[in-house]
Amino acid sequence: MNDCISAVATAPGTGGVAIIRISGKNSLLLAEKMFVSQSGVKVCDFEPYRMYVGEISGDGFTDHGMCVYFKAPKSFTGEDVVEFHCHGGVAITRGILNKTFELGSRLATNGEFTKRAFLNGKLSLSSCEGLIDMINSESVTQIKSGFYLFKEHLRNKIFAIQETLTIILAQIDANIDYPEEGLIEDSGEEIKEKLMQISPELQKMISSYSTGKVISDGVKVALVGKTNTGKSSLLNLLSGQERAIVTNIAGTTRDVIEATTFINGIKFNLFDTAGIRETNDVVEKIGIERSNSLIDTADVVMFVTDGSNIDSEEELFLNKLEGKCLLKIINKSDLTGINVISGNEISISCKTGANIELLKEKLFELAVDTVNTDGEYITQKRHYYALEEAYIALQSAISAIGNLPLDLVSADIKECWDKLGEITGTTASEDIINEIFSRFCVGK
Repeated sequence: MNDCISAVATAPGTGGVAIIRISGKNSLLLAEKMFVSQSGVKVCDFEPYRMYVGEISGDGFTDHGMCVYFKAPKSFTGEDVVEFHCHGGVAITRGILNKTFELGSRLATNGEFTKRAFLNGKLSLSSCEGLIDMINSESVTQIKSGFYLFKEHLRNKIFAIQETLTIILAQIDANIDYPEEGLIEDSGEEIKEKLMQISPELQKMISSYSTGKVISDGVKVALVGKTNTGKSSLLNLLSGQERAIVTNIAGTTRDVIEATTFINGIKFNLFDTAGIRETNDVVEKIGIERSNSLIDTADVVMFVTDGSNIDSEEELFLNKLEGKCLLKIINKSDLTGINVISGNEISISCKTGANIELLKEKLFELAVDTVNTDGEYITQKRHYYALEEAYIALQSAISAIGNLPLDLVSADIKECWDKLGEITGTTASEDIINEIFSRFCVGK
């Protein structure tokens, strides 16, 4: 039964129910040796896609649970699949899983069930990536973007473009193979027109990545400023967690502290940095250096001051931030009475919570373009690069028409087709495929 793989498909630990999944042509035969139905129906006679109650044999024990058979090819993997639904718990699930190994199955590798689904034509590669995105999602927008991939919406778009390219390539090949039929004068222009119709479709997908990246990775926000201006308090307030230590001692934050918050369904990755000042403390100096490095890669920099007039040190630092996406925060409005809400400047009080919700709105507006959570965005860097390369090949083909023979133009068109195929998996290398499935957990 070495074609059979098995694994625990539910999260480890104590729970009400656990699922042990087996996939392979001999999975039903293996299940027959482990399960006795309460109704007396033999496993080999099970009606597919129906739950049967009975007893499951484990490694030295028996559990009361259920068994279901998914018949190939109408299963997740495209193979015969059997699932045991047993009581949750480490010992029970491990014992039942070990029994499957004893009977000839082997432990599935990371993502091997999904990989078999891909190899058996049940899912495209982009759909598999959508599945892992959904599993790892932390927000509603991430779930939706993953579902967009999983339901093959991107694959269908890619296939439609590839179909047009295939027709064009066939037209060129026909003229090469049958020159006696004659090549009409405007054949090149006709092909050029078809290629130019594809161009805006690729452009639209490529341009959507700027928003898609925000949905998938979140917005990177650096909180910077002098010591004791309230950066750590603001981080704790925005994240709703006591992530950073808050004291009135200058230099308390010596390293970058991370936290997250969600605004309008978008993830914001917050980084509290060491306060700006001259110091002889070696550890604090390292923290300040890390802060400067973080500022360079941040999507938004929130400069926090304490409400008093900006001194020369702060002014010098603000000058260094020129060109960055900057939000100026004037903290401690409860003490100063300052009330500013103008452009990218806002006064707040971390102590009373004044204007914190307005600050969130400003942060969202500054960092994120208008996001339609039901929109279709490119969220994978891999897809973005493949689309860019496909677009370059397409533009090369368009430019070459009229200047080069069509058989040479076809090389660029084929390059475009192949790059698009990397997204769906039709032309993806084994290394790309293995890397994608390595991101999955064992049971999926």
